[in-house]
Amino acid sequence: MAVGCSDDDDETNPVDDKLPGVRNGVFDIGGGDFGVLTYAYALEQLEADFYTKVVANFSSYSEEAKDIFSDLHKHEVIHREFFKAALTDALPDPSKQLLPSLAFSYGSLNFANQAAVTDVAITLEDTGVAAYNGAGKLITNSAYLVIAGQIVSVEARHAAAVRDLKAPGTNAFANTTDANGLDPAKDPSAIISAVKTLGLITTPFSATFLP
Repeated sequence: MAVGCSDDDDETNPVDDKLPGVRNGVFDIGGGDFGVLTYAYALEQLEADFYTKVVANFSSYSEEAKDIFSDLHKHEVIHREFFKAALTDALPDPSKQLLPSLAFSYGSLNFANQAAVTDVAITLEDTGVAAYNGAGKLITNSAYLVIAGQIVSVEARHAAAVRDLKAPGTNAFANTTDANGLDPAKDPSAIISAVKTLGLITTPFSATFLP
């Protein structure tokens, strides 16, 4: 999984500056706060793309499912565009340092099948919650940390909603928490590896500077 391969071997940034950019012909999401924001932007691109395809194919879904997926689609598009705008404003050279638009593949997933789509949505939302929880410790800018906390709370509500859609009237909405009532927190390398295994992001990118 990765982003923006280039035929040009020139690097857009020195390796030691940790800014996002092309390194060795592949886009590296960088380190520090910009790396974490770019990492979040990549995940939000995935979720926004997924739900865009869902709402384009959900005519046979239940009305409840349509309502839920319509809301999730709106939220994820807003999140994607927020990170794009924030990075464009903050990066020293966004023309070279902003993560390009990624390409995605969902294999044989039938987007008209509510049950199949709900299962994928559960995986993506659980992954998103664990990703934000794990990345929080890497953020040094308090304003960015507050925003990440606000977004992860929305992602957690998404996770609960799609789990309840799959198993209404059960405790499925809350069964990702541990004995202390906490959701998982995973490092970026673990999340990227998990998404790679799913084969959803087809554009190559690297994450050299994130744990």
